[in-house]
Amino acid sequence: MLEQAKQAAVAAGRLIKDRAGKAASIQSKAGQETNLVTELDREAESLIIKTLLTRYPDHDILAEESGSHNHVSDYRWVIDPIDGTTNFAHGLPIFCVSIGLEYRGNIILGVVYDPTRDELFTAERGKGTFMNGMPIRVSNTPSLIESVLVTGFAYNVSSTRENIDHFQNFLLEARAVRRLGSAALDLCYVAAGRLDGYWEMSLNPWDMAAGVLLVEEAGGKFTDLDGGPSTIYNKKILVSNGRIHEQMVEVLKRGKV
Repeated sequence: MLEQAKQAAVAAGRLIKDRAGKAASIQSKAGQETNLVTELDREAESLIIKTLLTRYPDHDILAEESGSHNHVSDYRWVIDPIDGTTNFAHGLPIFCVSIGLEYRGNIILGVVYDPTRDELFTAERGKGTFMNGMPIRVSNTPSLIESVLVTGFAYNVSSTRENIDHFQNFLLEARAVRRLGSAALDLCYVAAGRLDGYWEMSLNPWDMAAGVLLVEEAGGKFTDLDGGPSTIYNKKILVSNGRIHEQMVEVLKRGKV
């Protein structure tokens, strides 16, 4: 199943790579003027689904643009055809294809492909995390003041206004805080040790299904904002290299609710 997911992700990535900033149709999703969708989102998603269902016709699908396909199956593919659509629509080369696979509610496989850098991140439960076939690990950074963190904001920023407080608090506690605009790549970069921690407050399952497994299999930690157990269906996420996790939880507790 990993090979099929890799094939689907790379094919979709190649489809979108040279069309960044050139989409003929850019629309806002209903009631969300800042949440964009392009014709390439739909084309890439269709390509991924066709590739996967050709091999696994009985599997269920949960995809950003087409929603749940409601097949009765132990397996469910969770798909984001372009994670970072706003970046993509503006020609900013920070976007990717993300594909996760659930088995009876647990993520067992994750693939993220960044076509602009030709970086393919993969993980299977219990088998580690890899980039372009080479094993990767989270960082060993031991403290917040030495850490580079990343976050994202909801399309409707006012819906999670407390994240502005979190952002400010982490600016004062960490070496630096970034905002890249692609949750899946944020997670990949924590898994690869390029970033040390990541939090966000308004994610969907397809944003993180692959990425959280990449982090966990690279030796990192995935919880809710309070440091408790979480799933991809909890919109609020905290991941880290594990060493700074409790420090991040303490800072998050200081933010306004």
